[in-house]
Amino acid sequence: MNFYAARQPILHADKTLFAYELLFRDSLENRFPNINEDEATAKMVTGLQFNLGLDSLLPSTLAFINFTHNSLLEGYPLMLPKEKIVVEILETVKPGKKLLNACIDLKEKGYIIALDDYIHQSVWVHFYPYVDIIKIDYQETSEQQILQIIEAIKSFPKIKLLAEKIETQQEYLQALHYGCCYFQGYFFSKPELIKNAALTPSQMSIAKLMGEMAKDDPDINSITQAFESDVNLSFKLLRYAQSPIFKRTKKIETIKQAIVVLGQNELRRLVSLLFTAQFSEGKPAELTVMSLSRAHYCELLTEYTNQKDGIASAFLVGLLSLLDAMLDADIAQLMEKLPISQAIKDSIVLRCGEHAQYLMLSECFENGQWSEVSKLCENLAVDFDAAFSMFQQSQLWAKERLKALS
Repeated sequence: MNFYAARQPILHADKTLFAYELLFRDSLENRFPNINEDEATAKMVTGLQFNLGLDSLLPSTLAFINFTHNSLLEGYPLMLPKEKIVVEILETVKPGKKLLNACIDLKEKGYIIALDDYIHQSVWVHFYPYVDIIKIDYQETSEQQILQIIEAIKSFPKIKLLAEKIETQQEYLQALHYGCCYFQGYFFSKPELIKNAALTPSQMSIAKLMGEMAKDDPDINSITQAFESDVNLSFKLLRYAQSPIFKRTKKIETIKQAIVVLGQNELRRLVSLLFTAQFSEGKPAELTVMSLSRAHYCELLTEYTNQKDGIASAFLVGLLSLLDAMLDADIAQLMEKLPISQAIKDSIVLRCGEHAQYLMLSECFENGQWSEVSKLCENLAVDFDAAFSMFQQSQLWAKERLKALS
């Protein structure tokens, strides 16, 4: 799943960057999709929140984000950090007491507020103490209307004017003459389409659970609570714990019992299996099998080389190595979003460290690159026949575990 947006720079009078306006998109087509404004705002906010998108899209500047009347009353801006956004009240929003109270609350919490495509009405004067920026659409606002706005805000010197849709040098100079502080429009830059990997709330939940299981001393109580609070996860845990592959005779009846019976290592494998299934939805089953096979292969190689303390990390290196193929996104970008150690991320992205060597050995077996297999086995001091046997074992293990969950 991907998150799309267009961003257009907003500049100071000297044409240095002040901020970006983020505009919702739902594909690589750089135009507003055929959805209503409330839906667009909701998707933008959830995309940024769960995707941690502000950090990757705008690492060191503000983001102007459009908010509708309903989204303001529902408190959507509060889901995003006040240090990173400007709350842009759309021109379609009707002023009223509820909206005014929402603006007062935002201002008290430290948010910057802007009025978009502003046309002066006396009722908006009540909002001026809480407004920081007024945007003027230069293509739709007459000179008389601009002068009316300037006159209306005279008693509020903290309010800055932003001239948007500036398309010519003449318009830019005229806006400067009127005292505008910020500028936006095709004269400076057209909106730039950006694509970022997005994770759904359910994907983030299972990723956090996986991150907890990867720790040297995972918090079993919090893991138990995570399963108990999700019916779907609970069902899969109980089903997996009673799978024929474990040959159990005693029936398992509670979440805690299932977790205890499985043990830490097998529970970690289950969480990783659930993670892979969640992220590979809509993709060929072979991709999931390959991911699990790599995970188990890295795990077996770690045991073979007597590095038992690194088994959990090795498993994750193999498991996550195909995440880019599952989500059709950049692997480095995806790794930044997951709550796992930097060493695991570096093994996958930079291919550094012994676990990365195990991963590459698995890839070489998959691709039949026998000369490379021989070199890696020699570097790792791993017997070729043993390495091949473990590779075959891993493939069978992956298919067996996936069948147990299905």
